[in-house]
Amino acid sequence: MKPASLAQIRKELKYLSEDQLRELCLRLARFKIDNKELLTYCLFESENEESYVAAISDYIDTSFEEINTKNYYYIKKSIRKILRQLRKFIRYSGKKETEFLIHLKFAQALLELNPSIFNNNSLTKLYLREIQILKSTLKKLHEDLQFEYNIELSNLLNKSNKF
Repeated sequence: MKPASLAQIRKELKYLSEDQLRELCLRLARFKIDNKELLTYCLFESENEESYVAAISDYIDTSFEEINTKNYYYIKKSIRKILRQLRKFIRYSGKKETEFLIHLKFAQALLELNPSIFNNNSLTKLYLREIQILKSTLKKLHEDLQFEYNIELSNLLNKSNKF
C-alpha cells in the first residue's frame, strides 16, 4: 500500500470534524512511539523551549553517566545511540537555536568523557563532525545569537585543543 502525499492528506483533513481529528491523533499515537513523542512535544513542550532544552540536557548527562567505559566499542555504540535520540528530539523542535544548544551540550559531554575520545579515531571523527554541525547551524541563527554562541563554541574548541 502506497501512502498518500502530504498535500492529499492536508486536503482530506479539512473535511474531518474536531472529534474525528482527535480520534485520528489518538490512533496515530497508539501505533508508534515516535508519533506519541511528537504529540507530547507539540502539546506540552513547544510552549517552553527552554525547559525542553533543559530536559534534553539532563537526558544527555544521565545517558553519558550510564555509558560502559570499559571498551571503546561500547562507548561508540552508546554514543551513537544517544546521538540518534538527540537527532529525533531536534527534529521534533525544528528550531535552529534548540538544535545548536543540543549539539553544543553533546559536544561538551563528549569532551568530558573518560577515557578521552581522542584516543579513538572514530570518536574523534564523530566529535569533529559535531563541531562542523555546530558551525553550520551557527550561521543560520540570528546575528545577536551568533555572537553569543560563537563565544561558547570558541570556548569548546579551546578545551578540545588542549588534548
